[in-house]
Amino acid sequence: MANVVDTKLYDILGVSPSASENELKKAYRKLAKEYHPDKNPDAGDKFKEISFAYEVLTNPEKKELYDRYGEQGLREGGGGGAGMDDIFSHIFGGGLFGFMGGQGRGGGGGGRNGGRRRGEDMVHPLKVSLEDLYNGKTTKLQLSKNVLCASCNGAGGKAGAVQKCVACRGRGMRIMIRQLAPGMVQQMQSVCTDCNGEGEVISEKDRCKKCEGRKVNKETKLLEVHVDKGMKHGQKISFTGEADQAPGTEPGDILLVLQEKEHEGFRRDGHDLHMTQRIGLVEALCGFQLAVTHLDGRQLAVKYPPGKVIEPGCIRVVKGEGMPQYRNPFEKGDLFIKFDVQFPENNWISPEKLSELEDLLPGRAEVPVISSEAEEVDLQDCEVRGQGSAGARREAYNDSSDEEGGPHGPGVQCAHQ
Repeated sequence: MANVVDTKLYDILGVSPSASENELKKAYRKLAKEYHPDKNPDAGDKFKEISFAYEVLTNPEKKELYDRYGEQGLREGGGGGAGMDDIFSHIFGGGLFGFMGGQGRGGGGGGRNGGRRRGEDMVHPLKVSLEDLYNGKTTKLQLSKNVLCASCNGAGGKAGAVQKCVACRGRGMRIMIRQLAPGMVQQMQSVCTDCNGEGEVISEKDRCKKCEGRKVNKETKLLEVHVDKGMKHGQKISFTGEADQAPGTEPGDILLVLQEKEHEGFRRDGHDLHMTQRIGLVEALCGFQLAVTHLDGRQLAVKYPPGKVIEPGCIRVVKGEGMPQYRNPFEKGDLFIKFDVQFPENNWISPEKLSELEDLLPGRAEVPVISSEAEEVDLQDCEVRGQGSAGARREAYNDSSDEEGGPHGPGVQCAHQ
């Protein structure tokens, strides 16, 4: 018998490493009666430890790994079985499936079906317009996925043709453990070349002719996708169990992730909509009526009364004309309109008419007293540099130090007229 490097499991059953299978069985029965939850409700963890130790030590493959390499060998060999993660953690510290990379939904770990391994989810983007999200939409989407071969029922060949790979013992990986020193081992693993990581081998003559031993075939799936009113960018539409099929695996889900396309006229912010409307100076001062075509094709007649002034950049709201709420489409957000007031071109009116206009407009502010010694300067059009960010402002400041006037020189470029 190989040198035992770890005796924890033997100690749990109260037997020596040289105990026979019959002795293990007797020890287990005795302890199981004493610590069974029906008889001893507070000893649930102890009962799990006993069951775990017995399962490992009565399995020749797991026992050999444990006897030769202890905890490390048992971890690398995949010992413990589904549902024993908490026991492994309690005995050795650190969960078994955390070490082995086990996952929950979409990761090949325990699934919806009582420990049955679950396949990967298939995630696809679905581009939608803002109109689709406002009005709702039903569309068809064609996807390709793996389905179990109908000819061999996912077996890959005729009955008995599939054999466990001898080289890797069905694990798909070859594990080599080298002892560096007493109690210290180095583990290396690689994909088994005999079975290409499948853990199974099928002779060429016994392979299924339809799937050629792959157990699955490609199939085109047509999905009817319902985009409900009020859905948002990034929201997922799920088709349960419609992902790739594989033998012994519960299919994952197909997840469609909504990707909202940019709209020319509207911008969404939660349940609200935002838009920019350009108007002239006369509309800003004298009132207006304009037509806005909404996302459902309706025309909104937007009115603003004479005498109420619209300032450049101001925002007004139309209540209840925003986005419908998801699963409550009769409740809507608001529509916010930002006004861009377009002023007339230079010299658009004759000096005589300009004087008449000035008489109609509110009076000027009081003219300040200007000293006779004041220096007269011209106000010119200019393009201001570095208005984007603090970094840009610093860059404009630094650049100005190279211009005439030193670091406090001009920070703008002006166009002389």
